[in-house]
Amino acid sequence: MKRRIGILTSGGDCPGLNAAIRGVARAAYEMFDAEIIGISNGYAGLIDDEWQEMKKSDFSGILTLGGTILGTSRRPFRNMRVVEDDGVDKVAAMKKTYKNLKLDCLVTLGGNGTHKTANLLSEEGLNVIGLPKTIDNDIYGTDFTFGFHTAVDIATECIDRLHTTASSHGRTMVVEIMGNKAGWLTLYSGVAGGADVILLPEIPYDIKEVAKAVGDRAKSKKAFSIVAVAEGAMSKEEAKMKKKERAEFRSTLPYDCISKRIAAELQELAGVEARAVVPGHIQRGGSPSAYDRVLSTQFGVHAAELIRDEIYGVTVALDGNEIIHNKLSDIAGVPKPVPKDDHVLVTARNMGINLGD
Repeated sequence: MKRRIGILTSGGDCPGLNAAIRGVARAAYEMFDAEIIGISNGYAGLIDDEWQEMKKSDFSGILTLGGTILGTSRRPFRNMRVVEDDGVDKVAAMKKTYKNLKLDCLVTLGGNGTHKTANLLSEEGLNVIGLPKTIDNDIYGTDFTFGFHTAVDIATECIDRLHTTASSHGRTMVVEIMGNKAGWLTLYSGVAGGADVILLPEIPYDIKEVAKAVGDRAKSKKAFSIVAVAEGAMSKEEAKMKKKERAEFRSTLPYDCISKRIAAELQELAGVEARAVVPGHIQRGGSPSAYDRVLSTQFGVHAAELIRDEIYGVTVALDGNEIIHNKLSDIAGVPKPVPKDDHVLVTARNMGINLGD
């Protein structure tokens, strides 16, 4: 049995991509006669016919490597069926590259947008398997995505380091954690890092409640506070606005990010000295953690097993301790916010962490 496999990584980079690529390749080489084509820079490479034939040696020494050896780019799903100024029919171009390469399967590693396009290609008749990666952990149908735990470790270390400088200066430190639509990363790193306040996109905050929590700590002789805020957090007033209205409102404010805004508001309302800290893309970089190396490898190997068994139109997932797969059509475009009964969220609330509400 011979299988010709295309692999691409799409969307933002994160730790574990190379470990997953390695898992697919090594398991495929072990289980059947495999030829692997590396497609450059995500769906852009599939559209523009940019690829390379991979050798077994290309998959050595990449387990611990961050980023992606294939390169990546963002191609918004909403534009995939739109013919833009360059006149390129992107869907037709991707199908043409797939067929010209005589691929038996395309493996796509990415987040929500990647999975939506993977499902589109599956509906167009291509054999596609998805692998869920994102530090946001917001892909429906899987307990965890690879990249998430590494980002939690990094964000937690950022919060840990802020404790010492906050304590030394008696300041309130507002640290902005990645996560625009889902607060998983902020929740986990906030609990792990001992944050006093955690603000998530799923729970609109009342700045007066946050100021009271910080002020009460100051009055009780606790010299500092740590506020972990997701980049997509919003006030209760903003939550009532439509997306466009919210964007217009924020454009009138003198702050370029949510952490600076909250720090300024806390200084005014709570009378504390506050500083904003934005770790940014540091949270996405570097070598994957041991957990993510194992998870990425498991996901990659399961993808190879699916190829062996000719099971397509699916994405790999973690369910408890079991590696499973879901239909792309069932998970593509489905949001996965932090639910109000999530056990880590309940843990945070029950131990007195202020959630802004």
